[in-house]
Amino acid sequence: MRILRNGFKHNSLFYKMFLLTIVIIVTVSSLISWTTFRMSEKFFVERFSFNNSKVMDQIKESLGTFHYSIVIASNKLLQNGTVKSFLTGNHSNRMLGSYYYQVNSQLETIESSVEAYNVSILVHGINGVSYATDRPAWALSDERLQDHFITTATLKQPKKLLYHLEQQKDDQFIIASKAFMERTSNYIYGSMYFTILEEDFRKFYSSYTSLGNDVLVMDPSGTILSSNREEFIGKKEEELLDYAIQLEDQQKNYMDTDFKGKDHIIMSEYSPTMNLYLVNLIDKQTAFKDIIDKKSIVMISVLFMILAIIIVFFASRRLTNSLTNLVKQIENTPKNDFDHYIPVTGTYETRQIGQAFNSMLDELHEYVDQLVLSQKQKRNAELAALQQQINPHFLYNTLTSIKFMVQQGGKEEATETVNALISLLQNTIGNISETITVDQEIDNLKSYVFINQKRYGERIRVNYFIGPESNDVQIPKLILQPFIENSFFHGFNKKSGGTINVLVWKEEDTLICEVLDNGDGMEVSTNHILPDTKRKQHMFSGIGVRNVNERIQLLYGEDYGVTISSNLGEGTKVRITLPIQKS
Repeated sequence: MRILRNGFKHNSLFYKMFLLTIVIIVTVSSLISWTTFRMSEKFFVERFSFNNSKVMDQIKESLGTFHYSIVIASNKLLQNGTVKSFLTGNHSNRMLGSYYYQVNSQLETIESSVEAYNVSILVHGINGVSYATDRPAWALSDERLQDHFITTATLKQPKKLLYHLEQQKDDQFIIASKAFMERTSNYIYGSMYFTILEEDFRKFYSSYTSLGNDVLVMDPSGTILSSNREEFIGKKEEELLDYAIQLEDQQKNYMDTDFKGKDHIIMSEYSPTMNLYLVNLIDKQTAFKDIIDKKSIVMISVLFMILAIIIVFFASRRLTNSLTNLVKQIENTPKNDFDHYIPVTGTYETRQIGQAFNSMLDELHEYVDQLVLSQKQKRNAELAALQQQINPHFLYNTLTSIKFMVQQGGKEEATETVNALISLLQNTIGNISETITVDQEIDNLKSYVFINQKRYGERIRVNYFIGPESNDVQIPKLILQPFIENSFFHGFNKKSGGTINVLVWKEEDTLICEVLDNGDGMEVSTNHILPDTKRKQHMFSGIGVRNVNERIQLLYGEDYGVTISSNLGEGTKVRITLPIQKS
């Protein structure tokens, strides 16, 4: 895994260029393919729509011819006196027999106008009698016919020839109806019905339909009277009616839209004489799936993409090899303490970079020498100043306390205090080393705490919890004493006593030092970095708390340092983070 990470790091430019090129190639190829699909589809849609519009004209013409024959037959019926007498008079049974013969003779003559379409004729009069031709496709009793919805609709619009759909059991009929009405007086004396099976009516257009290319005949209410798709027949499709009306109003040839969750092309022709809509419904996915070979286009695009990617791979690899080698050589330079110069080879650009890098190394060597000397002098001066920050009052008060111990006969106690003071002064002033071990720092703390407890009593207890693996870790000198001092002299002003806990342990590559007290606390927000204000600084005596934080960051960087969290009345926690450094 590590080898893979290093390989990617050294060749990151190549991989980025290669991946970017792949993205561009795939994007461009996808856009070209998508554009090809769209343009091809648009071309076929327009071509298909143009051809279908011609087909729609032919279907409309065929239906017009059929309608014209019905109109002729209806006019002949309206002008026939025998039929009128049959439908208006009160006839005895004997007279009805004579009339049936006469009417039959008249209807056979009139029926010749629609004979080519297998249409049967039914007449019904206000006197309740009716008669049908010898091919009664749609037969109802006189009572049912009188109250039938077709009769009702016909009488409401007596001047119009209306088309209806009637379904009986397994049969479906297209029925054209018209009222018998005198033109001068508008007297209505019956109704006529021209019946054709829906499957015979469908023959006007079925030869023009195909899979995904359907024709529907729809009345002004949106009811489908006839279609090559039988599941549509008899259903009311208001959405389709809206599309048909839009096409008529906007005078468009076709509409590309969604219908029943699929993309469709909708064409419509309105026949004002029949008062019907002729709708051509084209399912794009079904109708065009064999016209545009999308699979072949995609395969060809993928093949070209793979070929382009292979070419780009080798070309990019060759161009970036010299730069990759240069990066590896530059990366290894710090491992050799900047003493090894890199060879100046490769392309013009990499040679220029190599020359500039070697020149930079010369300048760097000189700068580092000066910087090391300057930093060493700075830290020595800071440590010397730090060692002088021991509060003179601390020494004065400690010596005064020892004097009183001797005067009161506590020579042994005075000796212990003197030894603790000597140890503390040796490690703070006498030892000029910048770092000491955790053990040595804890010894200094114990000496400092011992002296303070002898001076002020043991109202403040100090506990030490040091991880055994931390004893020999090197830490900057005098980083814990300022916080112990702060807790002693400022942490228990309101409380009579308490406890200070010193904890040191390892967490992976980090050494954690904490000083916790349960004293008065202060108004410092959680995880607060040491404040910049002088108002806080006057609280600390001895070696400055801010100095500790600055020393740590000077030595180890800004990832390490001191944070303080505290709440009034609950105490204060100081947390110091340092890198692990062995002796």
